[in-house]
Amino acid sequence: MRDTVTAMAERVDRALLTAVDGLSRRDVEACRGVVSADHEVNELHRQVRELAFTTILIEAPVAGDLRALLGLLHVSSELERIGDHCVSIAKIGITLAALPELRRPLDLTPLRAYVAEQVRDVFATMIAGDPDRARAVAARDDRVDRMYHRVFDDLIEVMGEDSETIYQATNLLFVAHHLERIADRATNIAEDVVFLATGQIEELG
Repeated sequence: MRDTVTAMAERVDRALLTAVDGLSRRDVEACRGVVSADHEVNELHRQVRELAFTTILIEAPVAGDLRALLGLLHVSSELERIGDHCVSIAKIGITLAALPELRRPLDLTPLRAYVAEQVRDVFATMIAGDPDRARAVAARDDRVDRMYHRVFDDLIEVMGEDSETIYQATNLLFVAHHLERIADRATNIAEDVVFLATGQIEELG
């Protein structure tokens, strides 16, 4: 299960980078690649669920083993949802590629880079089984929120200056929102890491 979840995380990380970079470069083929590759993440999620349910039925795990199974199952669900957010970003990238760019370009790279770092770091804490590092990653989510609100304010200002950009700017607002939600999913995974290590449920968001 851990190997399969790791494979999911690698694909989701790649999808996040490709989706936002594809949107920024107006690279339709890259965005379509993210959409078409999502079935791989979904298939791995199915495998994790099957492994978990089969193991519970056949082995009847208890205590730490059962906690590990349930924790990994929840992590895989969060990764599958992050993959869905990446697909949504890629689809917006496909839509916006055919439309004029904003007169005042918006650079989503800093937000994307920080969110990707959150996802990568929280997964590293899961591999290490380190609840303290997981708590530290979750504590950085406030920075993502601040970056998101800055992007939100910039786009509202752009729409106010030029009503012809409302459609493009609104779609970019959705992209920023998807990135913010991905960071929230990373915080959920951090909570899973703490649960896996300690058996305690902590609210880290």
